[in-house]
Amino acid sequence: MPHPVRRTLAAAAVVAALAVPAAVPASAAAPAPAAPTPAAVDTGLQGDVTFSVPPGTFTGEVSVALGTSVAGAVVRYTTDGSAPTASSPAYAAPLRLTRSTEVRAQAFTGGTPAGEAGTAQYVATAVTTAHDLPVLLLDSYGRGPVADDDHSVAAMEFQPSGGTTSLTAEPTLVGRAGYRLRGQSSRMFDKKPYRLELRDAADDDLDLPFFGMPAESDWVLRGPYADKSLIREALVLDLGREMGLDVPRYRLVEVYVNDDAAPVAADDYRGVYLLLETIKNQKNRLDLKKLDADDVTAPAVEGGYILKFEWMATEGPTLRCTGAAATCWTDLEVHDPDDLAAQQQAYITGYVQRLHDVLHGPNRADPATGYPSLIDVGSFVDLAIVNELSRNMDAYYRSLYLYKDRGGLLTAGPLWDFDLTFGVGGYFGNEQTSGWQYQQTRQPVATDWFSILLADPAFANRVRARWQELRRGPLADAALRQRVAALSAQVEDAAARDVRRYPRLTTRMVGPFITSTTGTWRGQVQEVQDWALRRAVWLDGTQAWGAPATPVPTPTTTPTRTPTPTPTTTPSPTVAPTPTPTATVTPTAGPTAVPGGCTATFRAVSRWPGGYQGEVTVTAGTTALAGWTVGLALPAGTALSQSWNATVTGSGGSLQARDAGWNGALRPAATATFGFLATTTGAGDGSPAVTCTGR
Repeated sequence: MPHPVRRTLAAAAVVAALAVPAAVPASAAAPAPAAPTPAAVDTGLQGDVTFSVPPGTFTGEVSVALGTSVAGAVVRYTTDGSAPTASSPAYAAPLRLTRSTEVRAQAFTGGTPAGEAGTAQYVATAVTTAHDLPVLLLDSYGRGPVADDDHSVAAMEFQPSGGTTSLTAEPTLVGRAGYRLRGQSSRMFDKKPYRLELRDAADDDLDLPFFGMPAESDWVLRGPYADKSLIREALVLDLGREMGLDVPRYRLVEVYVNDDAAPVAADDYRGVYLLLETIKNQKNRLDLKKLDADDVTAPAVEGGYILKFEWMATEGPTLRCTGAAATCWTDLEVHDPDDLAAQQQAYITGYVQRLHDVLHGPNRADPATGYPSLIDVGSFVDLAIVNELSRNMDAYYRSLYLYKDRGGLLTAGPLWDFDLTFGVGGYFGNEQTSGWQYQQTRQPVATDWFSILLADPAFANRVRARWQELRRGPLADAALRQRVAALSAQVEDAAARDVRRYPRLTTRMVGPFITSTTGTWRGQVQEVQDWALRRAVWLDGTQAWGAPATPVPTPTTTPTRTPTPTPTTTPSPTVAPTPTPTATVTPTAGPTAVPGGCTATFRAVSRWPGGYQGEVTVTAGTTALAGWTVGLALPAGTALSQSWNATVTGSGGSLQARDAGWNGALRPAATATFGFLATTTGAGDGSPAVTCTGR
């Protein structure tokens, strides 16, 4: 079961009337009392040196006198970021600073360092803008734009007092830090993502409480950009936390980054960001058992491990799959720890391999020997629901975290990277509120585990029951509206500044991602809410999770895991929205039972100029199938560019799609589906003629 401490996502609970249509009533979402101004954080960086002016921001010029509590000592200092030495200038008169400067000082007696060194950060600013969100300021003392190599920066946290704050206010925290770019596709945008590490005077990690979150040194800044509403990722994290999944804490903040030698100016404003905890095995993060170098035998070797599927983008040591290349996983890395002993690497690789082999075997759902004996089923169920509700574009193959603690099962989570959701993205039908996201993953995929699980009747029944339970609680329509209201109320004023900084609302293609062109921020927020409600309606249907449970054989042994706990929130009434009509395509032919054989039907899930996304449904006849092959006769000018859930061979207009192994065995009248993307240059719509052969 997920650890309670990791389910405490400390997002500000400001619930106000939604500034978009269909807002939650004020009586149901009264504003919370204003929080008191936080006390300044003691960073412990000043050592045995005294600074006459507390570190922080200044305008124009500041004069700083230095002293020390070390008797008989001389204070030596630097202003270029280097550590003071016996040959550094000796303090004689107050330092007059006119640009951002880090003053580092050390007491010396007889040429020998005495006491603790001290450091203070002073940042010149010309910005007086009032903000209502907390503000993070990073200033690198003129080192220039950052890339993959760390830059030293002054990091300052400003919290609202009386509802507003500015860069001229007294900061809650002033410290040293290193920062660099992070991310993959997100770094192509002007609104860069950053990795931030708080540091002490010796440039080692320094754990400090940050923006009201527990003390730690490592943080991430993710800037919503393709997500013009600014709230998609926060919405998913909040929902996941309420469901009981492991979720990093976050804060919505506004950010300034100054990388030149001039004072902080208006054009250093970088917009609204999510400041997030990184995922790591630490007390205040994912608190697992620690793996020491000598933990090489059971039970110590069994945990804790944090793993991550990162399709085509792994950075750490990877776990290698053995078996058929067509079904083997790829791009599974060890996220933490990154220095495994050989026996530890062998243990976790073997554990994952057992799960993989079981999922591809005939008795995968057996409670004693199948996947229930190896994974925390409840966490996998909830992750599938989160991915399907949001139609996360990267679902199931990228930013997919898993962990295994000592004495525990492989568990899904923590959640990470959910900005390309609720209609943003455009690949594989992400704009569609109908259909399954788990059937839309790229080929070759990093893993097919979720495709297998969601096709398994026992797992599907768990998902169906859990979905219907959540729809009476945190995923009820009223609850979803209230969650959107709370988040949008936090960022409404900041969103106006973000949009002025990045005028992209009416731009269709944001980088490679398809986005809405609604011309107001409030309209963008409304679209998030409406999309989520329409998606929930489809998932409520009999073709999805509103159908009755599928009969499965009664297990002969008791499952090893307890059912998923019920949500702790008070159930909210379900208010069904009016769904927006969506285009549908009638299958070319309805399936009919064929003795000893199978039928295939084609439908176009979506079309666009020059191509379409297709789906083929295979239906078994009156006898069971061990496998199937679908013939695809493509008209002239049509070609397949990608496929999933089947192996496609052939050339030209005559192709054969063979089952992927795990979806080949079908009971009488049972169905399986596979999909593909096609390009078209000829006449007509490019739809193929399909035939099916069973075996």
